[in-house]
Amino acid sequence: MAIVTFLSDFGESDHYVAAVKAKILSVNSGIRIIDISHQIGKCDLAHGAFVIRSVFRDFPRGTVHLVAVNSVGGSEDNFIALEMHGHYFVGTDNGIFGLISDEEARIIVNINTLNPVRSTFPTRTVLAVAAAKIASGTAITDLGPRVATYRRMMGRQLKANKKMITGHVLRVDHYGNLITNIDRETFNILSKDKKFTISFARERISRIHEFLHQVDPGDVFVIFNDLGLMEIGVNMGNAMNLLGLKYDSPVMINFEE
Repeated sequence: MAIVTFLSDFGESDHYVAAVKAKILSVNSGIRIIDISHQIGKCDLAHGAFVIRSVFRDFPRGTVHLVAVNSVGGSEDNFIALEMHGHYFVGTDNGIFGLISDEEARIIVNINTLNPVRSTFPTRTVLAVAAAKIASGTAITDLGPRVATYRRMMGRQLKANKKMITGHVLRVDHYGNLITNIDRETFNILSKDKKFTISFARERISRIHEFLHQVDPGDVFVIFNDLGLMEIGVNMGNAMNLLGLKYDSPVMINFEE
């Protein structure tokens, strides 16, 4: 069964999510639609990109991902479909796809040029139709002309050397845990046979925990989560509120020679 995932900043209180699903099913009622989230912050491309980047590889190759964050876009933003990592993505060329992966897409097409549609709700009238057609077997190149590239936005980059790693908080999750851009592989390479201190806010931590319950309730833990990213939290507490950290807050690791 063909799969279309759906990510948006639409919320759940209006008809928008249902209207998009109805359009997909009107093209092919056999498509399976999987909601990733509709609670992305309004027009928050960084939030949307983090969520889809964290999960799209868990779906079967060939899955179509409908990404609708700030989907109306600007006056010059195109509506595109692209193939990347063996998956298909459909959305507005507003910079979000450049945040999903550092790799270039294999194919990119403009999906609103063959039969242009002007709409105040392009996710339903343009994006949903394209996603449904790809999921139904239409070749991506049949949806419109190829384009050379898409808009790229640069997220915070990790800085690392033999003495230090400097990262930032990428996401504050539902529990108030702080997910950083410090990855396990980089840390393991640089920390080999060295003592280290992780610094954030007023905290200094010299241990990576395997599980959060290795600290007492109310205490700070540092783990590498299932994404392979360093995560800071407070057992049974809200790290954002208790530590005073937020999106883009710095996190540093110093190594002792």
